[in-house]
Amino acid sequence: MQKNYSILLFLLFIISCKKASAPPPDQINTFYKEVITADDRKTITPEEAKTYHVNTKYQYEYRTGNPGHYEYNYDVKGINAKGDSVCGNINVLGKYGAGILILDTVADIEISTEWVSYGKLKAVDKKGNKYDLIAK
Repeated sequence: MQKNYSILLFLLFIISCKKASAPPPDQINTFYKEVITADDRKTITPEEAKTYHVNTKYQYEYRTGNPGHYEYNYDVKGINAKGDSVCGNINVLGKYGAGILILDTVADIEISTEWVSYGKLKAVDKKGNKYDLIAK
């Protein structure tokens, strides 16, 4: 009989523990953005300023964020599909980024970027024009 009470108490304990768990938060507060936009490179938020870092040994101009979630800023240069030279500035988070290219005959061009190998990126603008870039 005592054995049955022990089992019953054990089962009640397990059931009550499951009900007592807290619900997950509706939203996690973070200053990180899921997607990088061309405008990200124009300003540094107060939260990003707390983690602003420059290291002249690497190609990036500066970085913000925390280990495992850094956002890097690079000056880039390259060519478009016609062979025209372009240069600009981008922000990158992980493999993808965005920024602005400057071409002599056109106003600033907003681009989305993707790393293809060390120091090399592919980019595309809103019109579908493609660019081969390297980080300076």
